[in-house]
Amino acid sequence: MMKPLGSLLALMAVCAAPALAANPVRISQIYGGGGNTTGTPTYKEDYIEVYNSGDVAVDIGGWWLQYGTTNGLWASAPNQAVQFPLGTTIQPCQYMLVATYGGSAFLGSSLLVRSDFAFAGPNMSATSGKVLLSTAANFSVACGSEVGVVDKVAYGTSFNCPGTPIAPGLSDQQAAVRNDGGNQDTDSGADFTAVSNPVPHNSQSTRNPACLATPTRSTTWGQVKSIYR
Repeated sequence: MMKPLGSLLALMAVCAAPALAANPVRISQIYGGGGNTTGTPTYKEDYIEVYNSGDVAVDIGGWWLQYGTTNGLWASAPNQAVQFPLGTTIQPCQYMLVATYGGSAFLGSSLLVRSDFAFAGPNMSATSGKVLLSTAANFSVACGSEVGVVDKVAYGTSFNCPGTPIAPGLSDQQAAVRNDGGNQDTDSGADFTAVSNPVPHNSQSTRNPACLATPTRSTTWGQVKSIYR
C-alpha cells in the first residue's frame, strides 16, 4: 500500500534532521604542542584549523575561537580568546589556519604552510583542553552555557564539558585531526584521530576534493541534494 504523501514527507524530515544539525563550518585540526621549550614538539606554534564543508561561502568575520582548560571556563584569561577580523570569508571546501601561540625561540619546526592569522594566544595544552568556535564571545562561561555555538571540541581527559565530542589525548607531536579531511561530523570523539607530525592547511591549500565532489554527509538530505546539485 502506498503511504500518504504527508507521512512520506514527515519521514523524510526525520531522516534529514541530523544533517541539518551539523554546522558546515567546523574545527578540523587542533595542535597544542607548539611553543614548548622542552620535549620534542613538531611545530613552534600552536594552531587551530577551521574548515567549511558546505557549498556556499560563509562570512566568519567577528566570530570567536576560545580555549578552555580541561575543567576550566572558556576564555578565563584575556589571551584565551581570539576574534576573526571583520570581512573574513571562508569559501566552500576551504580551510583557514590560525596560529595561536609560538615564536622562533621555541623548539620545533615552522608550520608547513603560512597561517592565515597569527595571534599571541591562546597557549593551549599539548595533551588536554577544549576549543570553542562561536559567533559570540563567551568569556569566563561554563561549558554548556555558551551562546552562538558553531562547534566545540575537547581533547584528552577529565572534562567538565558534557555532551562535547572528546578527541583522543595528544602529545607535543600530535594534533587532533578531523577525519575525511574535515568532512566527518557525527558529534563524536570518533570524528577525530591523533595524528603525529600533522599537516595543517591554510586558505591557499588545495580544497578538499571529497567535499567538492559529493555531499559531505550520506543522509537522506545529502542524497536528495546530490540529485539537484
